[in-house]
Amino acid sequence: MDLSHFLKNSINPPENSPIKLKFELDFPANDMLDKARLLINNALEKYEIKISNLEISWKIIPHKVQFGLKILSHVKNIILVGSGKGGVGKSTISVNLSLALAKQGAQVGILDGDIYGPSIPTMLGISDRPKSLDQKNMEPLIGYGLQTNSIGFLINPDSPAIWRGPMVAKALEQLLYQTNWFGLDYLIIDMPPGTGDIALTLAQKVPVVGAVIVTTPQDISLIDARRCLRMFQKIKIPILGIIENMAMYICTQCNRIEHIFGEKGGQNLANQYNVPWLGSLPLTKTIREQSDIGIPIVESNIESIDASYFLEIARRLAINISVLPHDMTAKIPPIVVKSVI
Repeated sequence: MDLSHFLKNSINPPENSPIKLKFELDFPANDMLDKARLLINNALEKYEIKISNLEISWKIIPHKVQFGLKILSHVKNIILVGSGKGGVGKSTISVNLSLALAKQGAQVGILDGDIYGPSIPTMLGISDRPKSLDQKNMEPLIGYGLQTNSIGFLINPDSPAIWRGPMVAKALEQLLYQTNWFGLDYLIIDMPPGTGDIALTLAQKVPVVGAVIVTTPQDISLIDARRCLRMFQKIKIPILGIIENMAMYICTQCNRIEHIFGEKGGQNLANQYNVPWLGSLPLTKTIREQSDIGIPIVESNIESIDASYFLEIARRLAINISVLPHDMTAKIPPIVVKSVI
């Protein structure tokens, strides 16, 4: 709906009487508040509506999770990031999306769900071990303002996790439920690759609001992304969107765009299954280098073109979450059954 049309038909103040307006967005939008204020003021002036005060703010609320599960007490919204296979840049995207949401003012955490190949410690440049204040639960480590935990913090970097599926699933649950997350608006879980027992257990036992699918345009990647998407759909987890990584290479000398791995594969997949399309990311040396040295691109150079892709995708993701059904469990009183004699 056009903003001017909305204001004209929603506000009918007495003649020459100034009014107060208050808008509250339900997604993080620190960098949009001034722009929104300008748009509203321009629309008001067009219809000669006088205001004495205009307040624009945002607030994030918990959203509905799978039936039979309860949201974590200090985590409003959990988001799964899956791919169906490894090597598509899922962890790089998870970290930069988390940072992009945090740059908008949200409180964000990231959980490394890849037990066999944890990479979040390297990408956030953290080598410490989690502390426990009660000898039962772990305190999250902090990297660039993100709360985080990973099996990579608990084992030596060159030590393999030689565990079978049930042990891995149990380890993931412990990392989630035995970490003292605090005041999180979003917790992003970087899922292990594949659609096997580990990913399925995580998706069924963790109270999530939705999932993001990461793919490349390549046909072989899209096959696995499609399987991942169908897995989430079968267990009733909303698809928040598809992200296409390594969608194009932009020559640093001539700015020519090359679609090395194909073109619009992820976007076509989103259209095929009628799920949101979040956007494409380029194949660039800078994004890779910054991840390798532990200073992700959104943190190292937020004004760069590369960072702008993540910021825009994060905004679309947050908006997609904001329109999901709200969590109503806190408002429903408990049912008490008393015996009647």
